[in-house]
Amino acid sequence: MQVSEEGGDLAASDAGQEFLTFSLGNEEYGIDILKVQEIRGYDSVTQIANAPEFIKGVINLRGIIVPIVDMRIKFNLGQADYTGTTVVIILNIADRVIGMVVDAVSDVLTLQAQEIKAPPEFGSAIDTRYVTGVGAVDDRMLILIDIERLLASDDMALFDRVSA
Repeated sequence: MQVSEEGGDLAASDAGQEFLTFSLGNEEYGIDILKVQEIRGYDSVTQIANAPEFIKGVINLRGIIVPIVDMRIKFNLGQADYTGTTVVIILNIADRVIGMVVDAVSDVLTLQAQEIKAPPEFGSAIDTRYVTGVGAVDDRMLILIDIERLLASDDMALFDRVSA
């Protein structure tokens, strides 16, 4: 067993959790890196009739039809301007492949438990069911999202939660 300088078990204390960070508007968000399959530049999508506004359409990704969700629209952050930094994060969740459009990807950060604070309580005014915490790194604040819970929610219903 490896021991850190502080005397704790390295495997338990120093492992941390890795998050892919991305921006939507002026805010930075983080999702579990293990849910990410790849990152692609934003390209045109095939629109689906009668789909909710936040579902931009679908793309063909190496023979797999992938629904594309615009997170800016989902989070009510206004209409997105698709620029050179706009990317699609391809997620692999519950054996489903889903793409989410974000303004830009920042980096991958490892956060230790002490750097993650509980989400603030807003009462019923703001829905924080999908916020797992707030990461504080240097002068940055990251809103940490449970992307699986968000995409499986009743209002999105992009896949069914499967209980084993």
